[in-house]
Amino acid sequence: MMNDKPSSNYKSRFRRVNALHTVAAFIVVILLLGIPVFLATGTRSRASGERKELLEAWNSGDYDTAYAISQTALSAKPLDYFSLTVHGFSAYQLGISQVNNFDTLRYIDDCIWSLRKALLLKDSKTDGRVFYVLGKAYSNKGDDYADLAVKYLEEARSLSFTAADIPEYLGLAYAATGDYRSSVEAFSQALGPSNAEPSDLLLLSIARSYAELDEFETARAYLLRCLELSRDSKTIVTARLFLAQVYEELGNGQEAENQYLLVLDVAGNNADARYRLGELYSKRGDIARARAEWRQALRSDPAHQEARARLN
Repeated sequence: MMNDKPSSNYKSRFRRVNALHTVAAFIVVILLLGIPVFLATGTRSRASGERKELLEAWNSGDYDTAYAISQTALSAKPLDYFSLTVHGFSAYQLGISQVNNFDTLRYIDDCIWSLRKALLLKDSKTDGRVFYVLGKAYSNKGDDYADLAVKYLEEARSLSFTAADIPEYLGLAYAATGDYRSSVEAFSQALGPSNAEPSDLLLLSIARSYAELDEFETARAYLLRCLELSRDSKTIVTARLFLAQVYEELGNGQEAENQYLLVLDVAGNNADARYRLGELYSKRGDIARARAEWRQALRSDPAHQEARARLN
Protein backbone atom coordinates (compact mmCIF):
# COMPACT_ATOMS: atom_id res chain seq x y z
CA MET A 1 0.00 0.00 0.00
CA MET A 2 1.34 3.42 -0.89
CA ASN A 3 2.52 5.69 1.89
CA ASP A 4 1.71 9.41 1.81
CA LYS A 5 -0.24 9.02 -1.39
CA PRO A 6 -2.27 11.96 -2.70
CA SER A 7 -5.65 12.29 -1.05
CA SER A 8 -8.41 10.14 -2.48
CA ASN A 9 -9.98 11.45 -5.64
CA TYR A 10 -13.12 9.36 -5.29
CA LYS A 11 -15.01 11.70 -2.99
CA SER A 12 -14.26 14.71 -5.12
CA ARG A 13 -15.39 12.79 -8.20
CA PHE A 14 -18.74 12.19 -6.54
CA ARG A 15 -19.21 15.70 -5.25
CA ARG A 16 -17.61 18.06 -7.74
CA VAL A 17 -20.34 19.69 -9.77
CA ASN A 18 -18.06 19.94 -12.77
CA ALA A 19 -17.48 16.19 -12.70
CA LEU A 20 -21.20 15.59 -12.54
CA HIS A 21 -21.73 17.76 -15.58
CA THR A 22 -19.40 15.57 -17.63
CA VAL A 23 -22.01 12.82 -17.60
CA ALA A 24 -25.11 15.00 -17.42
CA ALA A 25 -25.60 15.18 -21.18
CA PHE A 26 -25.49 11.40 -21.48
CA ILE A 27 -27.95 10.94 -18.63
CA VAL A 28 -30.35 13.36 -20.28
CA VAL A 29 -30.29 11.17 -23.37
CA ILE A 30 -30.81 7.98 -21.36
CA LEU A 31 -33.70 9.40 -19.39
CA LEU A 32 -35.36 11.14 -22.30
CA LEU A 33 -35.11 8.17 -24.66
CA GLY A 34 -35.67 5.38 -22.16
CA ILE A 35 -37.78 6.37 -19.21
CA PRO A 36 -40.48 8.41 -20.98
CA VAL A 37 -41.29 5.39 -23.12
CA PHE A 38 -41.74 3.37 -19.94
CA LEU A 39 -43.78 6.09 -18.29
CA ALA A 40 -46.07 6.49 -21.25
CA THR A 41 -46.72 2.77 -21.65
CA GLY A 42 -50.16 1.86 -20.37
CA THR A 43 -51.00 5.44 -19.47
CA ARG A 44 -51.92 6.97 -22.82
CA SER A 45 -55.61 6.36 -22.35
CA ARG A 46 -55.53 8.26 -19.05
CA ALA A 47 -52.82 10.77 -19.92
CA SER A 48 -55.12 13.73 -19.65
CA GLY A 49 -55.01 16.87 -17.60
CA GLU A 50 -52.25 16.91 -15.03
CA ARG A 51 -50.68 13.64 -16.13
CA LYS A 52 -50.57 14.71 -19.76
CA GLU A 53 -49.03 18.02 -18.75
CA LEU A 54 -46.46 16.17 -16.67
CA LEU A 55 -45.49 13.90 -19.56
CA GLU A 56 -45.18 16.86 -21.91
CA ALA A 57 -42.94 18.70 -19.45
CA TRP A 58 -40.74 15.63 -19.01
CA ASN A 59 -40.49 14.82 -22.70
CA SER A 60 -39.54 18.42 -23.50
CA GLY A 61 -36.80 18.42 -20.87
CA ASP A 62 -38.60 20.99 -18.71
CA TYR A 63 -37.54 19.41 -15.43
CA ASP A 64 -38.55 22.37 -13.27
CA THR A 65 -42.14 22.05 -14.46
CA ALA A 66 -42.10 18.25 -14.22
CA TYR A 67 -40.75 18.54 -10.69
CA ALA A 68 -43.43 21.04 -9.65
CA ILE A 69 -46.34 19.15 -11.24
CA SER A 70 -45.29 15.81 -9.79
CA GLN A 71 -44.89 17.41 -6.37
CA THR A 72 -48.46 18.71 -6.56
CA ALA A 73 -49.70 15.31 -7.72
CA LEU A 74 -47.97 13.60 -4.79
CA SER A 75 -49.70 15.87 -2.31
CA ALA A 76 -52.96 14.33 -3.51
CA LYS A 77 -51.69 10.77 -4.09
CA PRO A 78 -48.49 10.21 -2.06
CA LEU A 79 -48.04 6.63 -3.27
CA ASP A 80 -48.66 7.13 -6.97
CA TYR A 81 -45.81 5.29 -8.69
CA PHE A 82 -45.93 7.39 -11.83
CA SER A 83 -45.65 10.67 -9.91
CA LEU A 84 -42.98 9.32 -7.55
CA THR A 85 -40.72 8.20 -10.38
CA VAL A 86 -41.10 11.35 -12.46
CA HIS A 87 -40.52 13.45 -9.36
CA GLY A 88 -37.40 11.47 -8.49
CA PHE A 89 -36.01 11.57 -12.02
CA SER A 90 -36.73 15.30 -12.33
CA ALA A 91 -35.09 15.99 -8.97
CA TYR A 92 -31.99 14.13 -10.12
CA GLN A 93 -31.79 16.10 -13.36
CA LEU A 94 -32.19 19.36 -11.48
CA GLY A 95 -29.63 18.29 -8.91
CA ILE A 96 -26.82 17.61 -11.36
CA SER A 97 -27.45 20.94 -13.09
CA GLN A 98 -26.89 23.03 -9.95
CA VAL A 99 -23.73 25.06 -9.39
CA ASN A 100 -24.12 25.32 -5.63
CA ASN A 101 -23.34 22.07 -3.80
CA PHE A 102 -26.04 22.73 -1.19
CA ASP A 103 -28.71 23.01 -3.89
CA THR A 104 -27.36 19.91 -5.62
CA LEU A 105 -27.66 17.82 -2.47
CA ARG A 106 -31.12 19.20 -1.72
CA TYR A 107 -32.43 17.92 -5.04
CA ILE A 108 -30.47 14.68 -4.76
CA ASP A 109 -32.02 14.02 -1.34
CA ASP A 110 -35.45 14.69 -2.82
CA CYS A 111 -34.68 12.25 -5.63
CA ILE A 112 -33.68 9.58 -3.12
CA TRP A 113 -36.77 10.18 -1.00
CA SER A 114 -39.08 9.79 -4.00
CA LEU A 115 -37.40 6.75 -5.50
CA ARG A 116 -37.00 4.94 -2.18
CA LYS A 117 -40.71 5.48 -1.67
CA ALA A 118 -41.37 4.14 -5.16
CA LEU A 119 -39.42 0.99 -4.25
CA LEU A 120 -42.10 0.19 -1.69
CA LEU A 121 -44.54 -0.35 -4.56
CA LYS A 122 -44.69 -3.51 -6.64
CA ASP A 123 -44.30 -1.60 -9.91
CA SER A 124 -40.65 -0.92 -9.06
CA LYS A 125 -39.51 -4.51 -8.66
CA THR A 126 -38.53 -4.99 -12.30
CA ASP A 127 -37.80 -1.39 -13.24
CA GLY A 128 -34.02 -1.15 -13.49
CA ARG A 129 -34.19 2.55 -14.24
CA VAL A 130 -35.33 3.34 -10.72
CA PHE A 131 -32.37 1.45 -9.24
CA TYR A 132 -29.99 3.06 -11.75
CA VAL A 133 -30.94 6.65 -10.94
CA LEU A 134 -31.08 5.86 -7.23
CA GLY A 135 -27.57 4.39 -7.36
CA LYS A 136 -26.23 7.45 -9.13
CA ALA A 137 -27.98 9.71 -6.66
CA TYR A 138 -26.19 8.00 -3.77
CA SER A 139 -22.92 8.24 -5.69
CA ASN A 140 -23.34 11.99 -5.86
CA LYS A 141 -23.75 12.20 -2.08
CA GLY A 142 -20.16 11.12 -1.50
CA ASP A 143 -18.00 8.32 -0.13
CA ASP A 144 -20.16 7.73 2.94
CA TYR A 145 -22.94 6.49 0.66
CA ALA A 146 -20.79 4.44 -1.69
CA ASP A 147 -22.10 1.14 -0.34
CA LEU A 148 -25.64 2.17 -1.24
CA ALA A 149 -24.48 3.31 -4.67
CA VAL A 150 -23.01 -0.16 -5.22
CA LYS A 151 -26.18 -1.84 -3.96
CA TYR A 152 -28.57 -0.04 -6.29
CA LEU A 153 -26.33 0.05 -9.36
CA GLU A 154 -25.73 -3.69 -9.07
CA GLU A 155 -29.46 -4.22 -8.66
CA ALA A 156 -30.05 -2.25 -11.86
CA ARG A 157 -27.60 -4.50 -13.69
CA SER A 158 -29.22 -7.62 -12.24
CA LEU A 159 -32.45 -6.46 -13.86
CA SER A 160 -30.60 -6.26 -17.20
CA PHE A 161 -30.70 -2.48 -17.27
CA THR A 162 -27.75 -1.15 -19.23
CA ALA A 163 -26.18 2.29 -19.34
CA ALA A 164 -22.69 3.10 -20.52
CA ASP A 165 -21.69 4.89 -17.33
CA ILE A 166 -22.69 2.18 -14.83
CA PRO A 167 -19.24 0.48 -14.83
CA GLU A 168 -17.44 3.77 -14.19
CA TYR A 169 -19.76 4.71 -11.35
CA LEU A 170 -19.43 1.22 -9.89
CA GLY A 171 -15.65 1.45 -10.16
CA LEU A 172 -15.66 4.70 -8.22
CA ALA A 173 -18.14 3.41 -5.65
CA TYR A 174 -16.27 0.16 -5.04
CA ALA A 175 -13.03 2.12 -4.62
CA ALA A 176 -14.70 4.38 -2.07
CA THR A 177 -15.71 1.31 -0.05
CA GLY A 178 -12.15 -0.04 -0.19
CA ASP A 179 -13.02 -2.95 -2.49
CA TYR A 180 -10.31 -2.16 -5.02
CA ARG A 181 -10.43 -5.53 -6.77
CA SER A 182 -14.11 -5.06 -7.63
CA SER A 183 -13.26 -1.49 -8.55
CA VAL A 184 -10.72 -2.46 -11.20
CA GLU A 185 -13.08 -5.15 -12.52
CA ALA A 186 -15.80 -2.54 -13.00
CA PHE A 187 -13.36 -0.07 -14.52
CA SER A 188 -12.23 -2.77 -16.96
CA GLN A 189 -15.80 -2.97 -18.19
CA ALA A 190 -15.83 0.81 -18.54
CA LEU A 191 -12.86 0.45 -20.88
CA GLY A 192 -14.69 -2.02 -23.10
CA PRO A 193 -15.18 -1.75 -26.88
CA SER A 194 -18.02 0.74 -26.46
CA ASN A 195 -15.61 3.22 -24.83
CA ALA A 196 -12.97 3.67 -27.51
CA GLU A 197 -11.68 6.91 -25.98
CA PRO A 198 -11.69 6.74 -22.17
CA SER A 199 -11.51 10.01 -20.28
CA ASP A 200 -8.39 11.15 -18.49
CA LEU A 201 -10.27 11.10 -15.18
CA LEU A 202 -11.34 7.50 -15.76
CA LEU A 203 -7.74 6.46 -16.42
CA LEU A 204 -6.58 8.34 -13.33
CA SER A 205 -9.20 6.61 -11.20
CA ILE A 206 -8.19 3.20 -12.53
CA ALA A 207 -4.55 3.94 -11.70
CA ARG A 208 -5.51 4.83 -8.13
CA SER A 209 -7.30 1.52 -7.63
CA TYR A 210 -4.37 -0.48 -9.00
CA ALA A 211 -1.98 1.42 -6.75
CA GLU A 212 -4.16 0.56 -3.75
CA LEU A 213 -3.69 -3.08 -4.76
CA ASP A 214 0.10 -2.50 -4.87
CA GLU A 215 0.07 -3.19 -8.62
CA PHE A 216 2.30 -0.23 -9.36
CA GLU A 217 3.42 -1.20 -12.85
CA THR A 218 -0.19 -1.36 -13.98
CA ALA A 219 -0.92 1.92 -12.22
CA ARG A 220 2.05 3.49 -14.01
CA ALA A 221 0.74 2.34 -17.39
CA TYR A 222 -2.67 3.91 -16.79
CA LEU A 223 -1.11 7.15 -15.56
CA LEU A 224 1.01 7.39 -18.70
CA ARG A 225 -2.13 6.91 -20.81
CA CYS A 226 -3.87 9.57 -18.76
CA LEU A 227 -1.04 12.03 -19.36
CA GLU A 228 -0.98 11.22 -23.05
CA LEU A 229 -4.69 11.93 -23.45
CA SER A 230 -5.33 14.75 -21.00
CA ARG A 231 -5.54 18.38 -22.02
CA ASP A 232 -6.64 19.57 -18.59
CA SER A 233 -3.80 21.22 -16.66
CA LYS A 234 -5.19 20.35 -13.23
CA THR A 235 -5.60 16.68 -14.15
CA ILE A 236 -2.10 16.61 -15.63
CA VAL A 237 -0.58 17.99 -12.43
CA THR A 238 -2.53 15.50 -10.31
CA ALA A 239 -1.49 12.60 -12.54
CA ARG A 240 2.19 13.62 -12.52
CA LEU A 241 2.25 13.94 -8.74
CA PHE A 242 0.71 10.50 -8.45
CA LEU A 243 3.01 9.04 -11.10
CA ALA A 244 6.02 10.39 -9.21
CA GLN A 245 4.92 8.53 -6.09
CA VAL A 246 4.33 5.38 -8.12
CA TYR A 247 7.91 5.67 -9.39
CA GLU A 248 9.06 6.01 -5.79
CA GLU A 249 7.22 2.81 -4.92
CA LEU A 250 8.95 1.15 -7.88
CA GLY A 251 12.32 2.30 -6.56
CA ASN A 252 12.96 4.73 -9.41
CA GLY A 253 13.84 7.94 -7.62
CA GLN A 254 15.22 9.65 -10.72
CA GLU A 255 11.97 9.27 -12.65
CA ALA A 256 10.06 10.42 -9.58
CA GLU A 257 12.23 13.55 -9.44
CA ASN A 258 11.64 14.16 -13.14
CA GLN A 259 7.88 14.08 -12.62
CA TYR A 260 8.02 16.50 -9.70
CA LEU A 261 10.16 18.87 -11.77
CA LEU A 262 7.66 18.64 -14.65
CA VAL A 263 4.92 19.63 -12.22
CA LEU A 264 6.96 22.64 -11.13
CA ASP A 265 7.51 23.61 -14.76
CA VAL A 266 3.77 24.30 -15.10
CA ALA A 267 2.87 24.95 -11.45
CA GLY A 268 5.94 26.39 -9.79
CA ASN A 269 4.10 27.07 -6.54
CA ASN A 270 2.89 23.50 -6.07
CA ALA A 271 3.65 22.82 -2.42
CA ASP A 272 3.22 19.05 -2.66
CA ALA A 273 5.79 18.77 -5.44
CA ARG A 274 8.23 20.89 -3.42
CA TYR A 275 7.67 18.82 -0.30
CA ARG A 276 8.09 15.49 -2.11
CA LEU A 277 11.25 16.72 -3.81
CA GLY A 278 12.58 17.59 -0.36
CA GLU A 279 11.81 14.06 0.77
CA LEU A 280 13.72 12.62 -2.19
CA TYR A 281 16.75 14.82 -1.52
CA SER A 282 16.64 13.95 2.17
CA LYS A 283 16.78 10.23 1.34
CA ARG A 284 19.86 10.93 -0.75
CA GLY A 285 21.51 12.69 2.17
CA ASP A 286 21.30 16.16 0.60
CA ILE A 287 19.74 17.83 3.64
CA ALA A 288 20.52 21.41 2.58
CA ARG A 289 18.71 20.94 -0.70
CA ALA A 290 15.86 19.12 1.03
CA ARG A 291 15.32 21.96 3.51
CA ALA A 292 15.35 24.47 0.67
CA GLU A 293 12.48 22.59 -0.98
CA TRP A 294 10.54 22.35 2.27
CA ARG A 295 10.92 26.11 2.78
CA GLN A 296 9.63 26.66 -0.75
CA ALA A 297 6.68 24.39 0.03
CA LEU A 298 5.81 26.51 3.07
CA ARG A 299 6.08 29.72 1.07
CA SER A 300 3.60 28.28 -1.42
CA ASP A 301 1.31 26.88 1.27
CA PRO A 302 1.86 28.12 4.85
CA ALA A 303 -0.60 25.45 6.04
CA HIS A 304 1.47 22.56 4.64
CA GLN A 305 1.90 20.61 7.88
CA GLU A 306 4.36 18.00 6.60
CA ALA A 307 6.79 20.62 5.33
CA ARG A 308 6.50 22.61 8.56
CA ALA A 309 7.18 19.47 10.61
CA ARG A 310 10.33 18.80 8.59
CA LEU A 311 11.69 22.27 9.30
CA ASN A 312 11.01 22.20 13.05
